[in-house]
Amino acid sequence: MVDRKRVGWGLGAVVVLALGVGIGAASRGLDLSSPLLSGRATRSVTVIRATPNVVTAIRDLSRLESAEYHLERVLDVKDQQSRAFGLIEAEDALLLVAAGDVVAGVDLSKLNERDVRVDHQARSVRVSLPPPTLFSARLDGDRTYVHSRKTDLLAAHNTRLEGDARARAEKELSAAALEAGILDKASKNARRTVEDLLRALGFTTVEVDVRSA
Repeated sequence: MVDRKRVGWGLGAVVVLALGVGIGAASRGLDLSSPLLSGRATRSVTVIRATPNVVTAIRDLSRLESAEYHLERVLDVKDQQSRAFGLIEAEDALLLVAAGDVVAGVDLSKLNERDVRVDHQARSVRVSLPPPTLFSARLDGDRTYVHSRKTDLLAAHNTRLEGDARARAEKELSAAALEAGILDKASKNARRTVEDLLRALGFTTVEVDVRSA
């Protein structure tokens, strides 16, 4: 006849032993202090810093031609010549009517990451653009012409006079555009263009400044 009391004690010992082994293994493999096992709530915080994609998007505009002035000038160019050991003065002269365009803007390829500050959570961005500069001064070939040419009898015909006059005209057009405030105009237009681009990218608070030349 089976002793039921002994069988009961035996089964109890086996269960206690199994529980002890399981708890020991679990305590070695799991960190009971972790928030997951301790029942404490966890919170995930994502920090997003300024990324190069904003810089790249602005750089894609490349050389932003933001102001163009059409100007006209009349240049009286003379080549003074001395003849007969300085006793006779002669000249070769021309009158050039010059018309052309002066273009200014901002070279956005010079923009770097430290010029852009982005807060994606606040959807705000601040950009400092490079200073404006003159890109070109081009004469209009159809509207630039020699109005008159006069070469004294004893003067030599200077074949380079018209070319020199055109080169001087480009410089004078550039100077006139600067005096008329083309860089200030280019700065304002570039700032407005970049602001529109950044708002199109999803930013609600946009600050753009252009460094002085």
